[in-house]
Amino acid sequence: DNTEGPTPSSGNALDRWILARLNQVVARVTASLENYDAFSATLAIETFIDDLSNWYIRRSRRRFWKGEHDADKNAAYGTLYHTLVKLSRLLAPLTPFVSEVIYQNLARGVFPQARESVHHTRLPEADPTALDDALVEQMDLARRVASLGLSARSGANLKVRQPLARVLVHVSEGRAEL
Repeated sequence: DNTEGPTPSSGNALDRWILARLNQVVARVTASLENYDAFSATLAIETFIDDLSNWYIRRSRRRFWKGEHDADKNAAYGTLYHTLVKLSRLLAPLTPFVSEVIYQNLARGVFPQARESVHHTRLPEADPTALDDALVEQMDLARRVASLGLSARSGANLKVRQPLARVLVHVSEGRAEL
């Protein structure tokens, strides 16, 4: 029933982060749906889709488009495939038609022996070995710093692609709080 296969392992921090986020969301959505709270489930998925598309895929573009098929490119593709198939199974109770199209194109397109429909699969389970709260927290901090940097650039009328001589980020001692 696990059409996306086991959680892939990767040395890349972005891959480990998106897999940790995916499994966090699977746990949250499962708990929400068990409590008949579809709204909280959809909010968790919405945030994850934003993380996937606006952070993971954008930061991994070079990995996807480079010419040679090396281990890093294969890890990026494997991570994205795993994430999308597991996400389609997670979305199935909430968006039945979209999740079916995603599943048919990915799982059935690659594995003819996969279940005939996403609705014939079980809701995915969170993989506790993929959870990494410290990495998720570090990536959240990096994203907030990047967002603040974009705001500072905008306030100073500096273009995003214009290199800066230096950037200073002040954090409190021990743990960074923004």
